[in-house]
Amino acid sequence: MPNSFRAKIGNTLLHVFMILFSLAFLIPFLLVIAVSFSNEESLLKYGYKLIPVEFDLEAYRLIFGKPQQILYAYLTTSVQAVSGMICGLIVMSTCAYALSRKSFKLRRTITLFIFFTMLFGGGLIPSYILITQYLHINNTIFVYILPTLANAFYIIILRTFFQGLPDALVESAKMDGASEFRVYWQIILPLSKPALATIALFVLLDKWNDWFTSLIYIRDERLYTLQFLLQRILMEMEFLKTSMTYNVNMENVNLYKLPSESIRFAMAIVAAGPLLMVFPFFQKYFSKGLTVGAVKG
Repeated sequence: MPNSFRAKIGNTLLHVFMILFSLAFLIPFLLVIAVSFSNEESLLKYGYKLIPVEFDLEAYRLIFGKPQQILYAYLTTSVQAVSGMICGLIVMSTCAYALSRKSFKLRRTITLFIFFTMLFGGGLIPSYILITQYLHINNTIFVYILPTLANAFYIIILRTFFQGLPDALVESAKMDGASEFRVYWQIILPLSKPALATIALFVLLDKWNDWFTSLIYIRDERLYTLQFLLQRILMEMEFLKTSMTYNVNMENVNLYKLPSESIRFAMAIVAAGPLLMVFPFFQKYFSKGLTVGAVKG
């Protein structure tokens, strides 16, 4: 059998495998979209279908029933996620740069201290006391940003990446009279885009999916994050349906048609939609940043 023919067969099998592998990720996402636009009764009757049997927007009508509240949730989530990501990158990258310099005498001690925080934490009660009684940032936008400015794992990843950069770059810059800050800002950061983009994506995902902070520290409904608001809508709807099980009358009988299934999938689309548009901008840096940070360590 000619080598060219074997190569064609191999390429064909590889393409078939990659297509099937891609469909394994794509089909569930398309199913989520289809179910979110499906009628609740058709779901109970026919099950989940890639093409809605009966097209219905009731799930989205319930979610966006109070558009102002959803708008505030999107705004709060976007502001705290983007601001927290930018501020966190600045804090963590400056810390990682200092720990990556061999001339910094305390770098081993501080690295050990940072690593220690990955193993042990103060717990919820000390954190609550610190935030509410000393910092007084509860029920403000700052409660989403300040307590999570630094993450020990991300600092170690950045430090490892910085250590992999050639020392000659720093030494030549200092010979030309560059300060530490200038070396960090104009040399180290531009060369660290893969690692920074990777950490930025992780931080953005963590903050976008945050709902626990709103549950514990926020009382103003205008400061609810999107995830917490969607969870609250779902819990209220489940409470209504459970209550009607024991108290049925003509006034609330129509509430039995609440889309308890399709609304879950609609919430997933509403919550994940913006990040699906952001992810492609990080994708080209994502794999490189993780690989280099891991191998160099």
